[in-house]
Amino acid sequence: MDLNPKIVGGLNEQIGHEFQAKLQYLNIAAYFDTEDLPQLAQFFYRQADEEDMHAMKFVHYLIDADCQVEIPAIAQPKFEFEQAVETADLALQWEQTVTGQINQLMKMAVAEGDHATQEFLRWFVTEQVEEEATMRTLQRTFQRAGNNLLWVEDFLARNPLGQPATDATTPA
Repeated sequence: MDLNPKIVGGLNEQIGHEFQAKLQYLNIAAYFDTEDLPQLAQFFYRQADEEDMHAMKFVHYLIDADCQVEIPAIAQPKFEFEQAVETADLALQWEQTVTGQINQLMKMAVAEGDHATQEFLRWFVTEQVEEEATMRTLQRTFQRAGNNLLWVEDFLARNPLGQPATDATTPA
């Protein structure tokens, strides 16, 4: 497959963004782990794993397209937080940024008439709707809980955000 160098560059750049998200979510998970908030820690560890999977999807797409993988350097993620709600704010802002990045990649693929890359990116377009909704719910949960993080813990224990929902038509 012969991808436009501009698209290849954008896809490689996105690999860096996905790994940046992974590291940010790992730092957030560690923050909650050290605060003995296991539900929040587990949530963000899962998010970090998901971001790793996203990055690897881009890596494998480039390899399958016979293109050079060039993973860019990434900045150190934030690791200190004044209040726990900052983590949800940061996560939502990050996911909104990623949505913009994916949309830009899709615009490039459309402009180039690159149907294969458009098809590849469609999964990410849909995924970002879910990612933003999940982080918005978490942010609102933090806001409602105020300083009582045990309410957020309880909410996550009963409502595993970001995990596949049980099919209502199939008995659990």
